Amino acid sequence: MEEGKVNNPQTSDNERVSDNKSHVEVTSKFIEETSLDRMLEIAELARMKKLTEPPKWVYPEDT
Repeated sequence: MEEGKVNNPQTSDNERVSDNKSHVEVTSKFIEETSLDRMLEIAELARMKKLTEPPKWVYPEDT
């Protein structure tokens, strides 16, 4: 177990909730401050990057 981490499921749930709230705040700020044209440009760049990457093969694990 990592040093400084508590092995308590209830604590983990509380941390996830607070972490999720921070993601919501960051996302809301991004949506408010970014134009739709810029969002479309970001999406197109991500799509082109995905199309130009070589295929990734996933092999099943030996069981």
